[in-house]
Amino acid sequence: MCAAGDKRGIDRLLGEEGGRLLGVAMRMLTRRDLAEEAVQDTMVQVWRKAAQYRADTGSAKGWLYAILRNRCRNILRDEARLMTLSPDELTAVQDARQESVPLEGWEMLSGPTKLKDCLALLDASGREAILLAHVAGFTHGEISARLKVPLGTVKSWVRRSLVSLRGCLS
Repeated sequence: MCAAGDKRGIDRLLGEEGGRLLGVAMRMLTRRDLAEEAVQDTMVQVWRKAAQYRADTGSAKGWLYAILRNRCRNILRDEARLMTLSPDELTAVQDARQESVPLEGWEMLSGPTKLKDCLALLDASGREAILLAHVAGFTHGEISARLKVPLGTVKSWVRRSLVSLRGCLS
């Protein structure tokens, strides 16, 4: 609908996925104002680039959440937004982000059962890297520092795990 220029497409997307999009953004950004901005920016990007979406590269839902994740990561990189926080608030945001991914008990994450089943098939290091990258929005460098492993190792874990997940989910 969006690719055809039908504005009802955005309303439908927000109706079906808006709450989950906001939840993912809140988990990554820990501030509602920034999360709402990320969701709004995502919808603008979807509207502008809907015609560029190709079904053979993945699901529309996956494309939507990839746009949101990238928008959240850009907001996290934009220090000017975070500078409005006091040092104590900034520390609290970073601490909340560190704790946003349940590496033990990850099965409790909301979402489709098939995704949980596919995550269960991954080795622990790959699953942890995927959850840190795609749930908490950590960069590969941040994951490397957090897990105390080389950057190249983290990149390999993420790449191999994404390939495995894609194969399992298709």
